Amino acid sequence: MPTAPVLCFPLLQKPERRESIRARMTKPFSLFLALRYLRPKRTFLSLITVISILGVTLGIMVLILVISVMTGFEQELRRKVLGFDAHLVAGGETVLMDWPGQAEKIRAVEGVTGVAPFVQGPVLAEFMGRRLAPKIRAIDPESERDVTALQDFIVAGSMKLDGNETVIGSALAGILGVGVGDTITIYSPGNLEEIVDTINDLEKSGDKSKPAGELREMILPLELTVTGIFSSGRYLYDSEFLIVPLHIGQELYGLGDGVHGLTIKTVHPYQAAAVRARMEGRIDPALGVSTWMDMNRELFEAIHMERNVMFFILLFIVIVAAFGIMNTLITVTVQKTREIGILKALGARTGQIIGVFVGQGIVVGIFGTLIGLAAGIWLVQYRNQVSQWLSGVLGVEIFPQSIYQFAEIPAEIVPSDIAIICASAFAICTVAAVIPAWFAARMDPVSALRYE
Repeated sequence: MPTAPVLCFPLLQKPERRESIRARMTKPFSLFLALRYLRPKRTFLSLITVISILGVTLGIMVLILVISVMTGFEQELRRKVLGFDAHLVAGGETVLMDWPGQAEKIRAVEGVTGVAPFVQGPVLAEFMGRRLAPKIRAIDPESERDVTALQDFIVAGSMKLDGNETVIGSALAGILGVGVGDTITIYSPGNLEEIVDTINDLEKSGDKSKPAGELREMILPLELTVTGIFSSGRYLYDSEFLIVPLHIGQELYGLGDGVHGLTIKTVHPYQAAAVRARMEGRIDPALGVSTWMDMNRELFEAIHMERNVMFFILLFIVIVAAFGIMNTLITVTVQKTREIGILKALGARTGQIIGVFVGQGIVVGIFGTLIGLAAGIWLVQYRNQVSQWLSGVLGVEIFPQSIYQFAEIPAEIVPSDIAIICASAFAICTVAAVIPAWFAARMDPVSALRYE
């Protein structure tokens, strides 16, 4: 590739610097000129160049942060769901009375590693005058260990569920003011139905002599001792659930020996659908089976769609930065009209002129991409500290747990996502440099030198 003619640079007219310049000219002169034009100077052009680099940096940094956080949300939600919920849930609209026989049939299916009964539903909890309406999950502690990892979530006390005992979510415990060793009062929906029926019967009979006494004798709430507090990391679970022994749930809902359903664990969570297909024909057809993906499909699809939408929206930040690069190169074209005319007059090819300006765009894109990549990864690593700092400065909770369902901001860096972001930003910066480069290369040398 030919080197730049000496006459095209005023600097080359100085003999004392000619040798050093010739040493630099061993590189292609298009790259040499591109780097020379980008050399920091106290001019408005340098300011525009810096702003262009900062624009690319900001776009990539925000893209990496948002995509990593959205990916972290999805992956962390999967982990929390699979830690608290089972891979498969079998249960219909009616009470399952012959659940031991159904459990044995399910255990015989290939791919099933554990089966446990459960009772789940809303109750009324009271402690020291504070009342809430959480849900209970009544389990058999022995068989539940083969299905879920509830015991791994214990942060205070223990997973002890022998008699009238309960393990309560950390957020729910905080709202009620409950600690390990305290006793809470539980009313079931059956209690409330009995209250209403009794009041209606007494009103119809007109007997007002003993309503309070009858209600006290009929409505006997359960008192449960808190033996442990769990924290799953997902606010929805930690604020809504009480874990109780199976017999407590059966008593509260008047199920006798029946249960609401069976939870099932498979060899791998993503094989849940295949295992469900193998169950067909082996268990009661009325026993509906749902996978963990079915039960959370809308949530995961919403996160996935939002992640894709945010990528394209935030990509416009990089496109705006690319316009800054284009403006920079247009300004360079206007300022370097004489040099372009001289190069054209001395025989520089169109591709070489284009290379000068595209090279500037590439260099700006490289610097912006590398700085944005480093800043984005740093911000992802220290996202929670930055969030806490912003909360303290602004006096506003940046990441409320009750809304986002997590104690901390989750994030997960996926190399393929980072590669797509960096490659997209670099391609946009390069394309933005082509347009002014093309017009500069087509400049007529006579017109460029007419007024020189």
